[in-house]
Amino acid sequence: MKQKLGIKMVKSHDSFTRDTHWMDIRVTSIVTLCFTATFCVAQNARVTFKVLPPASTPRNATMFIVGNDSTLGEWDPGKIELSQMNDSVWIGQFTFERGQKLEYKITRGGWNVQAVYESGTIPGNSRLIVRDDTEVVIRPVLWSDGMVKTFGGITGTVRYHKGLRGKGLRYARDLIVWLPPSYEKEPSHRYPVLYMHDGQNIVDPGTSYAGYDWRVDEVADSLIRARKMQEIIVVGIYNSPARMVEYSDSGLGKAYADFVVHTVKPLIDSSYRTKSDRRNTAVMGSSLGGLISFLFAWWYPDIFSRAGCLSSVFSYNDGKILKEVESDSGPGKDIKIYMDCGGYAGEAALKPGMDRMIELLRGKGYKERKDFEYFYDASAEHSERAWAARVWRPLEFFFGN
Repeated sequence: MKQKLGIKMVKSHDSFTRDTHWMDIRVTSIVTLCFTATFCVAQNARVTFKVLPPASTPRNATMFIVGNDSTLGEWDPGKIELSQMNDSVWIGQFTFERGQKLEYKITRGGWNVQAVYESGTIPGNSRLIVRDDTEVVIRPVLWSDGMVKTFGGITGTVRYHKGLRGKGLRYARDLIVWLPPSYEKEPSHRYPVLYMHDGQNIVDPGTSYAGYDWRVDEVADSLIRARKMQEIIVVGIYNSPARMVEYSDSGLGKAYADFVVHTVKPLIDSSYRTKSDRRNTAVMGSSLGGLISFLFAWWYPDIFSRAGCLSSVFSYNDGKILKEVESDSGPGKDIKIYMDCGGYAGEAALKPGMDRMIELLRGKGYKERKDFEYFYDASAEHSERAWAARVWRPLEFFFGN
């Protein structure tokens, strides 16, 4: 049986484009027989991924599959190695529950070397619903490091600050600062500031690991010109190889928060015309970046009055933050929280954590649409495209006119 697997690009806000990319794969049903006395585990099915790499693949390359399941490395692009059968075939076999929704990509060990199926286009996540024993044949046309980079796909003016260091952090950081349309024209005007994690992914497709950014520049610019939101400055803080630990309630997470509060924010306030008070200072991120955004507002309500938490992993570390919020007996914090998540494949696992956080905030007297807002999109995946499609929601909630 031959099937075309559709990868639909998520439409961004207002006038942004919508594209559809198709990847040819071959899906072959496999009959599995049980020859032992034990019963077959009918609820499970085996999926074989067979990769036929392009001629441009380097000699001695190592190939990996990465996806939304622990079996597929939970989006670590260099964890689950495929087996090389010969110079032209790489294979991986895995067992999943029937009905499981998978999202995956093929890489050579990093996001800058992922498989591409249409020249000039970084693909979205491939999708598969596991129904029977299946073989998926994947034929990339090239690797992303062989593409012409599209640097400069930025709307508006950006400035950079390189190599910032913070006490207790292992890696230096870069910043990208997006300035609103009137910044150069209104020298006496001051602006609210939104700090964002994973800064290389928010405005520039040339630096985004997936080749597709949040489009915060386009979205904010369109909302500002439509008079739907205030003009703001956006500060993107690049992540580091220690991202997972830094974006959590850990020693490194607190060192990262201290770095933003005591190094990044003073630099921005002294270099740009900001409104530096707490009511004009917000923070936002996705996935673990959403978790650390909540923690910033929870730990430093005197600094950050608003936290945008997209696709947040509130259940991370056995739901430590949920327990912390539940056990907090102090007065309510004067903060605004935006939360959302999708429902496709692994993204669906985030909804119980979001629902629990909503329940806790309500129980502590926080009011919906005043103190917090949330949104659920059953069809959305865990990707920059999905966050680009709904980032207008927290922008309007925090800075709307």
